Amino acid sequence: MLINLILWLAGVILIVAGVMGLRRPLARYRELQAVDANVQRYDAWRGGSRTAAGGGLGGATGADVMRHQLRSQVMRWGALVVAGVVVVIAGFAIR
Repeated sequence: MLINLILWLAGVILIVAGVMGLRRPLARYRELQAVDANVQRYDAWRGGSRTAAGGGLGGATGADVMRHQLRSQVMRWGALVVAGVVVVIAGFAIR
């Protein structure tokens, strides 16, 4: 019974820590997606001068690099949440 409580508590702590850590990079990632959508709408309205051949930036921008970093952070925090769920389920399975 004691090991069940320990596993449940550890699982809940992992889930809470994962969700708290997940909120910030996920919010920033969504902001970058919104800015990117706004830039694409502006380019479409303007005639796409930045996306035309020879007029583009060519390669990854700083926002692309940040988006990749934020995506990896979201994946790591998400893995922590999944680990917490697994520990909670293990607490129910072990008797």
